[in-house]
Amino acid sequence: MDEILAALDLWRPAGQPIARIAIRAARGSTPREAGSFMLVTPDAQAGTIGGGHLEWDSVTRARALLAGQGQAGEHDVPLGPEIGQCCGGVVRVRIERTDDVLLDALVRDGLAARAARPVLLLFGAGHVGRALARALAPLPLRLVWIDPRAAEFGTVPDSVEIRVTADWESAIAAAPPGAGALVLTPSHALDALIVGAALERGDFRYVGLIGSKTKRRRFEAGFRSLGLGEDRIATLVCPIGDRGIRDKRPEIIAALVAAEIVERLLHDNAGMEESNGAEGIGMRHTA
Repeated sequence: MDEILAALDLWRPAGQPIARIAIRAARGSTPREAGSFMLVTPDAQAGTIGGGHLEWDSVTRARALLAGQGQAGEHDVPLGPEIGQCCGGVVRVRIERTDDVLLDALVRDGLAARAARPVLLLFGAGHVGRALARALAPLPLRLVWIDPRAAEFGTVPDSVEIRVTADWESAIAAAPPGAGALVLTPSHALDALIVGAALERGDFRYVGLIGSKTKRRRFEAGFRSLGLGEDRIATLVCPIGDRGIRDKRPEIIAALVAAEIVERLLHDNAGMEESNGAEGIGMRHTA
């Protein structure tokens, strides 16, 4: 959705004509789900409905519509050999020229979806922290990166919020229910304090700690001695990104952890940002 919003910021002031291509329904195996959509101008596009001939043909139709050589409407597309795709499913595609009412609705829905993204607190700006910030920045979440050492952040991706502070307690306390925490500070003692506080809250959806299984066992023993329940301790993810790949390069760790975040923190939100673009006001027919 960020790409869509950024594109609209450029296209609307310039008076660009814009068409929307939306997946209205999907049956069987398809490259994108119902609710996915993209926007097209005569010479640019933002978003995707899944690529391949499906998208190429839809963009061609949308640009013909903008040029006054086609009509708005819906059509079913079987994703089979006849179009060079072998997904096997069927999608219903809606192509229409947008107006200010529809674009205002898309912006409103997009901003609302962005505000509803899950929060992920990333504690630690060392070499793995920097790799994680780069890997996680494109994902649909609000990434808050926390470390008291300003010089450690390096180049910060545009979508990442940084906090140069040692006040980890306020960050944990202020996080909304369903948030996540990734803990990789240079101090094991600080790691334990942050992880313990996140687990004690009981409403974090994901609490990940960098380290070995030995580190996990030591932390578990400490948490038990402080009276933290086994149900809370069991939710701790440590080692993070543990998929049986023994590669400790920061970029590889970051890629594995990014997949883990998608599974554990983002899964229930999948498709939510774009579904509003094809439902709600997008259900109207203008053909």
